[in-house]
Amino acid sequence: MSVVDEPSWVSGLDARQRAMLAEMGVKVWAPKSAPAPAAQASTDATPTRADEGALARAPATPVAVPRPVTSPAEAVPAPLPAPADPVLPDDRAARIAALDWPSLQETVAACEACGLCRSRRHTVFGVGDSQADWMVIGEAPGEQEDLKGEPFVGPAGQLLDRMLHAVGRSRTDGGERGVYIANVLKCRPPANRNPQPEEVVRCEPYLRRQVALVQPKIILAMGRFAVQSLLRTDEPIGRLRGRVHRYEGVPVIVTYHPAYLLRNPADKAKSWADLCLAMDTVDGQ
Repeated sequence: MSVVDEPSWVSGLDARQRAMLAEMGVKVWAPKSAPAPAAQASTDATPTRADEGALARAPATPVAVPRPVTSPAEAVPAPLPAPADPVLPDDRAARIAALDWPSLQETVAACEACGLCRSRRHTVFGVGDSQADWMVIGEAPGEQEDLKGEPFVGPAGQLLDRMLHAVGRSRTDGGERGVYIANVLKCRPPANRNPQPEEVVRCEPYLRRQVALVQPKIILAMGRFAVQSLLRTDEPIGRLRGRVHRYEGVPVIVTYHPAYLLRNPADKAKSWADLCLAMDTVDGQ
């Protein structure tokens, strides 16, 4: 792009406006020649989003800057903060996929990949037999889980323990009676709000590695967000129950979250049917 004379309004930019433009990589040329004709200035247009992107990618060759809008704060957006994890997504996922159990747990404990790290008390990694045939995957930690650092505690956890006991499983046992329990998210969302898509994406490599290390014969997906995250679907649980799905090659059985069952005890019979389907699936392998 050729260098043009500085319009009269450019000399009126204050230091803050010039600094913001410099953040975008745009240099304001201030030649000694006469200002550009007013007719030329009148043809300038308010920069579009595409124009701003082109300017941000442009080389540092001196160029004329488009006319600022009324408010300096609207003319050039403030620079976005750097992401919490500067590692490219593919590189980060590959790095996590190579971790062993101790390194994976340490990495989760120190994770700052999303904003949930600022409000958590503890990360909630997982619990149970790390070589179990059964793996239970829930949604996100709640208040009690955040305090204790363990998934499925409190009334919902007690109901889960009874459900597992009914099929001969326990979080405290190993071998044929063992089970490994984890959540899609490793940190509690503030006020137990629903997980956000970006949070799920950031946490997914951890869960994928847990599944790879456990190598379960069956996954019991509990709750809408766990089910939709694992199966990449927006379908409700009611339409996904009663069938065998797959995650990373592992059979997945969809069922209701214990917290939901505490509010809707009539659906406990449906969850029992889901547990029976899980047992039949494992026995049929």
